[in-house]
Amino acid sequence: MAHDEVEAHVRRLWRHRGTTVPGPRRGPRGELDLDEILAAAIALADAGGLEAVSTRTVAAHFGKSPMALYAYVGSKEQMLALMQDHASAMPAWDDPGGTLADDLSAWADAFFDLHLTHPWLLRRGWAQHTQGANEQDWMERLLEILARWSAPPPVVTLLYATVRATAETAAAYRDLSPAGAAAWLAQAEATRRLIPGFGDRYPRSTGAASTVDWTGAPRAGLRAVIRLITDAASPE
Repeated sequence: MAHDEVEAHVRRLWRHRGTTVPGPRRGPRGELDLDEILAAAIALADAGGLEAVSTRTVAAHFGKSPMALYAYVGSKEQMLALMQDHASAMPAWDDPGGTLADDLSAWADAFFDLHLTHPWLLRRGWAQHTQGANEQDWMERLLEILARWSAPPPVVTLLYATVRATAETAAAYRDLSPAGAAAWLAQAEATRRLIPGFGDRYPRSTGAASTVDWTGAPRAGLRAVIRLITDAASPE
């Protein structure tokens, strides 16, 4: 990526924190609004996943050509990064402040809910961290919590990975259709019936299948990991 393209992308990412957004070199300036472009692109992704998003589909929403959109968002990958950061705006909340577990749970719950609202964010891998203002806010807030309680910084990687993994599972449970759930249950029943001694071989997993609230299990698992982290981080 050329130097001027990198600078233009950084300006777009940080447009609400003091930078000037580059506009079209030709034609009327300010004809389109970057926030409105990203809101339209995010709506497409929320409804149909990243497969539904292209410069063509987003441009068509505004009656423009993909080339006209380039002046506002850059390449498709840059547009996806802008969408990712724009969708990651951090909600306001006050840290409970009672314990490290309370503060980490508040952060993790908010981050979990963000990924449930925009599950396509989970398709954006670690190497696609945008270095944008909103994503930076999440990292800074987490590091502030860890510093306040003198917790080890390596917890950051574990928390980010756990939130993303549990949110992905929660989204899959939420989006499972009635037909899909029925098919899963039918196969489970057939397995128990056809495999000799299945329940005796796997008593814990077969017992859990009938007692665990699977829709709530991902968030419960996230909170369990936070308890393990905070127990390990607490002084002896």
